[in-house]
Amino acid sequence: MYDINEEGSLKKRDQDHIWHPLTQHKTASEMLPVKSSKGCILTDHSGKEYIDGISSWYTAVYGHCNEYITGKVAAQMQELDQIVFSGFTHKPAIDLAEALVKILPEGQQKLFFNDNGSTATEIGIKMALQYHFNQGNDRKVMLAFEEGFHGDTFGAMSVSGLSVYNGAFEDHFIRVERIPVPTGENNAEVCELLRSKISEFRIAGFIYEPLIQGAAAMKFHDAEGLNEILKICKENDIVLVADEVMTGFGKTGSYFASDHVSTKPDVVCMSKALTAGLLPMGLTSCSQKIFNAFYSEKIEKGLFHGHTYTANPLACRAALAGLELLVSDQIQLNIQRISKSNQEFADRFRDHPKVKNIRSLGVILAFELDVQIERYGGLRDQLFRYFMENGVFLRPLGNTIYILPPYVISEEELQKVHKVLEGSLSEF
Repeated sequence: MYDINEEGSLKKRDQDHIWHPLTQHKTASEMLPVKSSKGCILTDHSGKEYIDGISSWYTAVYGHCNEYITGKVAAQMQELDQIVFSGFTHKPAIDLAEALVKILPEGQQKLFFNDNGSTATEIGIKMALQYHFNQGNDRKVMLAFEEGFHGDTFGAMSVSGLSVYNGAFEDHFIRVERIPVPTGENNAEVCELLRSKISEFRIAGFIYEPLIQGAAAMKFHDAEGLNEILKICKENDIVLVADEVMTGFGKTGSYFASDHVSTKPDVVCMSKALTAGLLPMGLTSCSQKIFNAFYSEKIEKGLFHGHTYTANPLACRAALAGLELLVSDQIQLNIQRISKSNQEFADRFRDHPKVKNIRSLGVILAFELDVQIERYGGLRDQLFRYFMENGVFLRPLGNTIYILPPYVISEEELQKVHKVLEGSLSEF
């Protein structure tokens, strides 16, 4: 039963007390109350349905309210809901760690549980810095890509390159040096710049989003060039911190984007699709080499970082259920199908006069809408309204349109998303 009057009431009550993320409330529109979700579909209080074309910020990749996952978590709730993870352990965490190590990039051995994507990268940064500190190495500088985004906590902000998020805090950041992403054409120049920075600065670690920079408007970069950068860093004992918060768990067609390059990370940061969009959790994994630098009789050499809900049993069970789906034949076939359909769309519109830099990898499809706009947010807001009016939930980044659908999306639903994308080329 749907109630439009209830929707209006909820909007008013929301405005009374709630401060939303990434929102300037002075200029923002009213928030749309969502009543229910199932599979790929979000339903509002008037009964209108929207295809979730971005898996709700890249989390609900197996669909909303997936009965297999919710059933596993419901059973776990009856046995163990929450326990402090310092001094205790539990089977859901152990099972998850064992399952993850099997699919993580080669060399990952130890897992440090945390709360979300920002804390996952925060811990990765701390691992890199303390790895050298514990060995008496004077290395206090992090390396990162230009336009990268790694989260909203202070360390994560420090290594992020999007000042629209971070301007008020930059005086408080750790030291970071930046290099451009490799595009294929500039690989030699980027590597030369990297060598120069290594000789000039005492670099502890390199944090990077492998192959795709999400917040930088799904900016792709060259796998071969990335591999060259990683090799140079490895040769200089620079800790490689792969931020797979967005790219992990099948989105690029492999379990992790790091699978596309031969030089593997020392540290991997995970969240978002980790728990299938059901519960918040982050993980930071590392190699045995990194862990050994903290393994000591001296207590101060330990990684003294912790969160109250670290390795929450319910979140662990959700993550484990998600992994069981991820490695299944059906989900892998779905990923291949979505990838093929996206690539066909990209090939069809590659030469369209309004389409610029169309690109596709795995379930991710992105392009720039090449039209003139008066202000940065103007086109984005119009696009968002157009997509919602046509029953598709997407969040354009400026003039960049992208999709990252749940793996359970049907071909009919995916074709509707593609049709609405095509319609936007005529509308604007």
